[in-house]
Amino acid sequence: MSFSLNDVTRVAHDLWPLSGASGWDAPGLVTGRSTDPISAIHLAVDAVSDTVDEAIAVGADLMLVHHPLLLRGVVTVAEDTYKGALLARLIRSGCALLAAHTNADVVVDGVSDVFATRLGVLDPQPIEAGTDPGTGIGRVGRLAEPTTLGVLARRLAVLLPATASGVRVAGDYGDAITTVALCGGAGDSLLRHPAVLAADVYITSDLRHHPASEAREQAGVAGGPALVDVSHWASEWLWLDTAAAQLRAALPGVTVTVSEIRTDPWDFVVTQ
Repeated sequence: MSFSLNDVTRVAHDLWPLSGASGWDAPGLVTGRSTDPISAIHLAVDAVSDTVDEAIAVGADLMLVHHPLLLRGVVTVAEDTYKGALLARLIRSGCALLAAHTNADVVVDGVSDVFATRLGVLDPQPIEAGTDPGTGIGRVGRLAEPTTLGVLARRLAVLLPATASGVRVAGDYGDAITTVALCGGAGDSLLRHPAVLAADVYITSDLRHHPASEAREQAGVAGGPALVDVSHWASEWLWLDTAAAQLRAALPGVTVTVSEIRTDPWDFVVTQ
C-alpha cells in the first residue's frame, strides 16, 4: 500500500486534530507537496540542524516534529537565517515538514498522557478539560503506591533522557507523594489551577523564579504542591515512541523512526 503526503497529513490530523490546538499555535504542514509519496517518516521534538540532517540521512520523506518551526511570524526564509536554511535543506532533499504541537498535547495518548502513564500515574485525567472526553491540558492522578518526593525525583531522572539541567525539586526530600499533577512542556500557567493546588506534587518544565517562588510561599500559607522542574525537551520526547507506533498502525508499510538526538538547548552545567 502506498501513501501520499496528503494521506499522511490526514492521518496525523485524525490522531491529533487541529481543533485541539491553542489559538496561538501553528501546527500542521509547513512544507511539502500533497501528492508526493511517503515511505519513511522521521520524528523529533524540534526541527534543528542536527535533526534535519538526521531525517535526510535516514531517507525520510517526511519529518514530523512537535514544535512548529514557524510558530512566530517570519519575514524572510533567506538561507542566511537558520529557519530559511533548514527549510531549504528539507525542500532540496524532498523531505516534507509537519508539526503536531498543542493538538498533540491535549489528546489521549498525547504528550502529557504518555508522560503520566510512563511515570506510573493511574487513570490520569486532564487538569484543564478539553471539549472532547479525556482530552485537555496536563494530567493529574494517583500513584499505585505512595512514595516520597526524593524517590519520585529519582524515578524521573531514570525515566527521562539525561540533560544538563537534570531534575530540579522544590520541597522536602521526604515529603509524602500520592497525587501527581504534571504538564509536559512549559506549564507554569497551571500553577494556580485547583487540581494542581490539590496535588502533592506538580511536575512541569521552564518554571521561572518568581512563579515558582510565589507558588512555594503560598503553599506554606495555604497548602500546595511540591514542584519538580524537568527539561522541556525531555518531558515531550517520551511521546515520540507512542506517536511512532500510532503512525505505523495507521500507515502499514511506512517506515517510522524516532530521533534520539538531544535538542535540549543546554550543553553542560557548572557547580562549585
